[in-house]
Amino acid sequence: MPDPRIPLPDADRAAVQVAADQQKMSAPRAGPLSGPQGLPLGSSPPKAEDNPSGKHILIVEDERPLAHALELKFHHEGFNTHICLDGEEALKEAVGGKYDVILLDLIMPRMDGFMFLQEMKNKGIKTPTVVLSNLGQDEDKSRTKDLGAVGYFVKSNTPIMEIIKQVQSLL
Repeated sequence: MPDPRIPLPDADRAAVQVAADQQKMSAPRAGPLSGPQGLPLGSSPPKAEDNPSGKHILIVEDERPLAHALELKFHHEGFNTHICLDGEEALKEAVGGKYDVILLDLIMPRMDGFMFLQEMKNKGIKTPTVVLSNLGQDEDKSRTKDLGAVGYFVKSNTPIMEIIKQVQSLL
């Protein structure tokens, strides 16, 4: 869940709560019949090809309820999504996948968003990247722009629909 000390816009607080509730109800049980990513054996996460006419969005966010809320809203708007929970996994996916836009958190396990942006720059990957973070200092915003980010939103101050509008304007 997002940090409860940081206020969210009402619509997003509701979306995050709905996503958290859905996740609790459908959370796979760990055990001998669990496959990769904790999913039941024989199942797989939704693929970007689920909506063949939609644009492909890579969501890089370690807070599962927020990642799921973003996924639900983007799917509702006709986008295909893939979620990565850490920067290392996201870099592999960004290098190997074809995404139209990347939504990137900065504070994550295994590789933070700054290092992710640096690696993308080093590899010559030019996928438009929009940062979603609770870091709001001008230095952080400037650093991400220098590393190639095309947008920056402070999560606690930004409704999800505003993020969707930014993504739509990039396509």
